[in-house]
Amino acid sequence: MQQPWTLPWLCALLLGLMGFLVSGSDFQHHKYEDMVRALFAVQSECPYITRIYSIGHSVEGRHLYVLEFSDNPGNHEALEPEFKYVGNMHGNEVLGRELLIKFSQFLCEEYRNRNQRIVRLIHDTRIHILPSMNPDGYEVAARQGPEFNGYLVGRGNARESDLNRDFPDLNALMYYYEKTKGRNHHLPLPDNWEHQVQPETLAVIKWMQNYNFILSANLHGGAVVANYPFDKSRDGRIRGRTTYSATPDDKIFRKLARTYSYAHGWMHKGWNCGDYFDEGITNGASWYSLSKGMQDFNYLYTNCFEITLELSCDKFPPASALPREWLGNREALVSYLEQVHHGIKGMVYDENNNPISKAEISVAGINHDVTAGVDGDYFRLLLPGTYTVTI
Repeated sequence: MQQPWTLPWLCALLLGLMGFLVSGSDFQHHKYEDMVRALFAVQSECPYITRIYSIGHSVEGRHLYVLEFSDNPGNHEALEPEFKYVGNMHGNEVLGRELLIKFSQFLCEEYRNRNQRIVRLIHDTRIHILPSMNPDGYEVAARQGPEFNGYLVGRGNARESDLNRDFPDLNALMYYYEKTKGRNHHLPLPDNWEHQVQPETLAVIKWMQNYNFILSANLHGGAVVANYPFDKSRDGRIRGRTTYSATPDDKIFRKLARTYSYAHGWMHKGWNCGDYFDEGITNGASWYSLSKGMQDFNYLYTNCFEITLELSCDKFPPASALPREWLGNREALVSYLEQVHHGIKGMVYDENNNPISKAEISVAGINHDVTAGVDGDYFRLLLPGTYTVTI
């Protein structure tokens, strides 16, 4: 088994001493055209380790641009895991968008400065950054601006649809299968699902189908907490009450959430925005039950483990607040990304040494399988320990 991918705590200090100078002039809110220019500027600065591609369009025709970091951009390398960050799913929750733009600039700059921690990450990981899943909603929110932005203005897409309530509901099927000992991974999509979701949701699902993502985080605002699956309660009959809804991988999800919370400047302290979350983390359904959300869909339809990061009390903070927010999140963004290398990985071949895609990898005691990618490589996030694995 692969040993956990660890680095000295000194690296955290190095990140605090290196990188872009942090001053108010470095930070601004980016409307769509500004965001696109910023992403292409990073690609121009680091052309050999980056690639920009579009996964589709919003309702109003704006590209959903992704910036990729890799030592071989545009290609999956066997045994190199795929990771993604998604921001601005709710158009008026803008901090994630700005953090991911800044994080992209940071990765490029630190790679050029030969920061070995960042060099290793980019050489060993294929990183995909989608700063804005909802560019149309952002433009609506931005017209109001930070001072006058309403709690819901610009939250949805151009059709006022909440994209985090728009994914096919696989939880109900999963909870049924738990009782009948049915399938525990890669659940089937409903008939005609493509005609039942918004264009932005469709683009993200197609993106998941095209890349074997292993770990992900979805950046939101309105609270300060790391939220992990399941978001949907197993008991829909209970109204007005919250119930913990654990996945079979509850222990690793709690570890992932704590990784971000404790690397964050203040999330782990618990008291934020008038709410208290122990260690700065929460099970989604224990907070409030949510159907058709993106993080549960990742876990039930793909090999990807995703958590939702609520990063700011103010959904649209003023530009003057962005430097502090960047310093509070910078180490956490790197530390969480590094978690994609924890666990086991390997290759699956047939008797003629041909790779076998979609081979099922089962871990005894954890009722959730993963599958090998098209090159026959598999990745299974696990806590340190000894496991019985069946292919």
